[in-house]
Amino acid sequence: MPLSHEHQVSLLKDILNNHQSDCCGSVSECEQVERLVKSLMVNMDVHQNVKNVLEEIYRYSQDGINSGDLDEHITSHKGQLTQWVDDIGEYS
Repeated sequence: MPLSHEHQVSLLKDILNNHQSDCCGSVSECEQVERLVKSLMVNMDVHQNVKNVLEEIYRYSQDGINSGDLDEHITSHKGQLTQWVDDIGEYS
């Protein structure tokens, strides 16, 4: 059974919160973020303002997957991670 968009948003926020608090993560987490974002972007129930944030998160995940130092990539986005979670929470 596929996840509802509410569950997808919750999972996305959890991963981003973990990245923000731990300042580390894995390529597989970035790939999971990428899959969640792709799914949410095509969902008509997702608010347009969230989709704008999702585009930024997608770039973050892509850059993380291709980063030579993922922990540094995550640390350099620490402030954005918090903002993204707040923005998603505001519209979902």
